[in-house]
Amino acid sequence: MDYRGKWALVTGASAGIGQEFVRQLAESGANVVMVARREDRLKELSALLDSHGTKTIPLAADLSDPDAPESIVAFLEEQGINIDILINNAGFGLPGKYISTSWAEQEKYLQLMVSAYAELTHRLLERMQARGYGRVINVASVAGLVPPAAGHTLYGPSKSFLVSFSQALAAEYNDTDINVSALCPGFTYTEFHDVNNTREQLNKMPDFMMMQVGETVSGALKAVEKAHTVYVPGLQYKFLVWLTGILPRAWAERIVRRSGKNYRDSQ
Repeated sequence: MDYRGKWALVTGASAGIGQEFVRQLAESGANVVMVARREDRLKELSALLDSHGTKTIPLAADLSDPDAPESIVAFLEEQGINIDILINNAGFGLPGKYISTSWAEQEKYLQLMVSAYAELTHRLLERMQARGYGRVINVASVAGLVPPAAGHTLYGPSKSFLVSFSQALAAEYNDTDINVSALCPGFTYTEFHDVNNTREQLNKMPDFMMMQVGETVSGALKAVEKAHTVYVPGLQYKFLVWLTGILPRAWAERIVRRSGKNYRDSQ
């Protein structure tokens, strides 16, 4: 992949999958606007990537704030930057049962995990269409393709939305050079699980179920170039999605419920 001369926008860029997208895009020649809440982490990452000879611009923003997408686009316009590659990746988890956290927290969650993805895409797609080129990757999850487990109640539904959203956009832009893809990883080694307070549960997972972030991101970039609308990294997770798809729904739900007790906080 050669992204020389292209501009990318990566949300949730300060760590994990987002940080790896920034690194691989920069290595492929892209200039990157990096968005996250932690400006210090973004500046550290920018300094590390200077050697690639590309521009990396840190932009502190909290996408759980409804005004953030508009502010980000205003910044891009001020800088004269047209985004060619959009990586919607920002996210967090709300452990426990649905009513164990306040509605205010759940509302911020939906703003970040659903509305911000949809609004940023809406605001940037028009210019991609005008230039006749665009790449959009929405970071969803295997959780959006299988029945949900107890706990983290809105996580699976929000990821299901991103899968369907990506499929709808891909259909709209079929036969153009605007490709839209949903990345649906399974468990991946990142600090997301530390922030989400699920590291202890995750350590119980067998090693073969854990994906490496580098191969997850490189696979996603290859998938969007090939116009693959839904990309599931790893044969183990492809099999899981296939299996839960062919089983009777009630059976699949029971399997996920039992396994979910090992890695989800449902209290």
